[in-house]
Amino acid sequence: MRKPFYEKCVSVHLFSILLALLLILPATNSLRANPNQDRSLSGMVTSASDGEPLIGVSVIVKGTTNGTVTDFDGKYSLKVNQGQTLIFSYIGYVSQEIKYAGQTTINIVLKEDTELLDEVVVIGYGVQKKKLVTGATVQVKGDNLQKMNTTNALQALQGQTPGVSIASTSGQPGAEMKVTVRGLGTVGKSGPLYIIDGVEGDITAVSPSDIESIDVLKDAASAAIYGAQSANGVVLVTTKSGKEGKAQVTFDAYYGIQNVARKADMLNAQEYMSIMNEQALNSGSSVYDFSKTARPGIYNADGTVIDTDWIDQMFKDNAKTQSYSLGINGGSATSNYSISLGYLSQEGIVGGKDVSNYERYNFRINTEHKLYKDVLKVGQHASFVYVKNTGIGVGNQYNNTLRGAFSTSPLSPVYSDNNKYDSPYNDTTNSDWFNVDSNPYGVMMTNNNNLSDNQKWIADVYAEFQPIKNLKIKSVFGINYYASEYRSYTPLYRFSIYSYNEAHTSVSQNMSKGHTMTWTNTAGYDFNINDHAISTMIGMEAVRFQGTYLSAGNWDLKSVFNDWQHAYIDNTENTDSDGKTLSGKPEDNYRRVSYFGRVGYNYKEKYLFNATLRADASSKFAKGNRWGYFPSVSAGWLVSGEDFMRPVANVMDYLKVRASWGQVGNQNIDNFQYAAPIKTSTTNYIFGNQGLGADYNQWGAYPSRLANANVKWETSEQVNIGFDARFFSKLNANFDFYVKTTKDWLVKAPILGTAGTGAPFINGGDVKNTGVELALTWNDRIGKLNYNIGINGAYNKNKVGAIPNADGIIHGLTNMLYDNSEEFYRAENGHAIGYFWGYETAGLFQNTQEIADWKAAKNGILQTNVRPGDVRYVDQDHNGVIDENDKVDLGNGMPDFTFGFNLGFDYKGFDFSVNANGMAGNKIVQSYRNHGGNSKSNYTSAILARWTGEGTSNHIPRVTETNINWQFSDLYVHDGDFLRISNITLGYDFLN
Repeated sequence: MRKPFYEKCVSVHLFSILLALLLILPATNSLRANPNQDRSLSGMVTSASDGEPLIGVSVIVKGTTNGTVTDFDGKYSLKVNQGQTLIFSYIGYVSQEIKYAGQTTINIVLKEDTELLDEVVVIGYGVQKKKLVTGATVQVKGDNLQKMNTTNALQALQGQTPGVSIASTSGQPGAEMKVTVRGLGTVGKSGPLYIIDGVEGDITAVSPSDIESIDVLKDAASAAIYGAQSANGVVLVTTKSGKEGKAQVTFDAYYGIQNVARKADMLNAQEYMSIMNEQALNSGSSVYDFSKTARPGIYNADGTVIDTDWIDQMFKDNAKTQSYSLGINGGSATSNYSISLGYLSQEGIVGGKDVSNYERYNFRINTEHKLYKDVLKVGQHASFVYVKNTGIGVGNQYNNTLRGAFSTSPLSPVYSDNNKYDSPYNDTTNSDWFNVDSNPYGVMMTNNNNLSDNQKWIADVYAEFQPIKNLKIKSVFGINYYASEYRSYTPLYRFSIYSYNEAHTSVSQNMSKGHTMTWTNTAGYDFNINDHAISTMIGMEAVRFQGTYLSAGNWDLKSVFNDWQHAYIDNTENTDSDGKTLSGKPEDNYRRVSYFGRVGYNYKEKYLFNATLRADASSKFAKGNRWGYFPSVSAGWLVSGEDFMRPVANVMDYLKVRASWGQVGNQNIDNFQYAAPIKTSTTNYIFGNQGLGADYNQWGAYPSRLANANVKWETSEQVNIGFDARFFSKLNANFDFYVKTTKDWLVKAPILGTAGTGAPFINGGDVKNTGVELALTWNDRIGKLNYNIGINGAYNKNKVGAIPNADGIIHGLTNMLYDNSEEFYRAENGHAIGYFWGYETAGLFQNTQEIADWKAAKNGILQTNVRPGDVRYVDQDHNGVIDENDKVDLGNGMPDFTFGFNLGFDYKGFDFSVNANGMAGNKIVQSYRNHGGNSKSNYTSAILARWTGEGTSNHIPRVTETNINWQFSDLYVHDGDFLRISNITLGYDFLN
């Protein structure tokens, strides 16, 4: 049945309405779900302290990349969805999070982050706000050191402190590090002063896990408060202290293995025999017969030639290192404590634990107590360290365990049954190849019986009295006590015609103990006059050292006690005076008294000024020259605090410029340098002609040098200009330029040979170090990923001034590189300290025509019977003779550039870091082979690139049985540039 027309119209309208509703409702629901989508928000951010607008504040929607920064007027605008959270952050202020509820305007007031602004660094006898520091200092946090997993804190500092060069003195476990701050300033002791919780001490005895921070005072203005001890820089170590709250227990441990990354590649047996024959022919000798018939001793039982890799034999794979540290920290509102216990061990990679090992036990307790409503504060720091170590020889060519491994022929075996002392190691005495060769591994394992046992107690107690507000009177008494014992044993052995001990076993023991007591009293008063802030401090310090030393030695252990375990003096039976040694003496007592003061001033923390003065009197100098005075001044300007910097504040939000001048002293000299010591050893004299026996041998004495009561302090004067800046609230930059001049060295005076005794010490000579330092760090975040990148570098130029002796030279030692080697390093006017002094070479003579042309040009030739393949030594003065006048500066061991970088990030509990350090511009002298006295010494594989005919080499000369081509020259000198990744760490924090 057909519907009426009006019913059709109604149906169409109902359908249209329904369709419209279906189309509209989703949109309505959508608007209800996001009522403020893409709504614009604006506002202003100001400072709570002064109401001024803040420029460059980061405004970001949490969890997104949507954000902006405030403009010159502190204003911002961006689009936000309702319910989202806004984060307002700015360097130096406490961040705020605001949940957006649909407003069109949100104004924010940020409060200063007082903890960040008041971050302090340790300075001499106190602390100072970091932003008020006007000297050149650098601080490294203890947490960063602990992550490096090193045996001592100095290793962890490598690459983190621009201007501070840190290098290993040897690979021996527990070996000291050589630390040089802003270039070498003296020919004497050049290490910095280490202050541990206010007391002079040994930084290698402090566990890295116990350190809160390390502050390095690099310029004279920062270090002058320590006066006579600070010419080489000052390192301030602050150990951890307790904090208010529940006790926190921490445990830090690591276990690792050590291996040599790269070993020297020596010639194998076949290469060695080939070279021996070649150098014999080149020297006019006959080749050697290496057949089994002629030399059966160089063959194994299976008929193969013995082929010993002595370098590989000396090293131990997978040497262990481990460290464990337990700490407990806590306290209340009036008392706090920090206790730690630690153990560390490191096996040597040369020889392993039996001959090279280091163990350290640490105990530390720090406490502090506040009494009478903070009027009185008392506390103490106490640390006990016990170290046991054995070690190999790491000295010059005559006291170096590894030296023999480089020279010994590969044709000698390590083990055999030919040793007459029941030793498993081969003896070459009857070798049919070379009976001068020893057995370096056998010597190391047999004649390396030694043990060093050291205890150190470093402690202080202090009281700080505050009778009125801002006046603090503090007294600190500290003691640094040590006791050490050393024992060694030499058994009977024989490994060659020159390496033996067959007359007597011997034992030596020595003991020493001593202490340094330091009493320091300071008074400080800080006050404000309107916007002027003034801080003052005065103090005095008294230091006293005394100690004793005792040693004894004897031959012939009793037969039942003839081993290392029983090697004590009581177990010897020798009664002959020739084998007995006994000595005991007091150490040279030392006294010092000091008075010092400091005044600091700032106006609105924008204009900064500091001045210090210290007076030191030392017993190391004669009366009349005992006092030294060391002033310093420094100033700073916080440029970013000025109104004219506001337009660029979004780019550079912090800038401080600094300048300083100061003088510091160096008293690190031996006692009685001003005096004429009386020599009594080896001074016997026989009077008359009645006989030569002991009854007629009379004891005598004489002054070993002339006296000079006018000897005084070495003084270092330094000017420093620098700035600290921050860009984009993320990039920090620190720059310094300095000129450091150290003068009045202690050197021996020129005297006539008729003086009858040694030359006196006088003051003279100086060295100038000029350099720049730059450190850049970038800290940022991408979502939940926080990352940081740091890079630092320093340049330093070292130049010696006038040295007032006969030839203007302080000479180096001889016999250091090889037998009968001449002096190869020295300090001289116009050169760097310790520069390498030798011949310059101009390649090799390739043929006889080149030799003739060289002579025709009136150039000298060092070789008596020169041949193609010989070294062309440069005749610097063109006089036709090669002599010492032709030796020149071949570089020096000090780097021109030192640098380091670090990269780190953390993400959801994971953290990762990489640290690297390096240097460039320094030279190293490499002398693996004894060129002076052993023509059959092995070579490194570098000799395979030698000259064997015209054009084959222009650098490594032909091989001969003499050392005429290996006089000290630039052939020994190599670039010392390196970049080393010192640490890679990946961790996870389970608390997150």
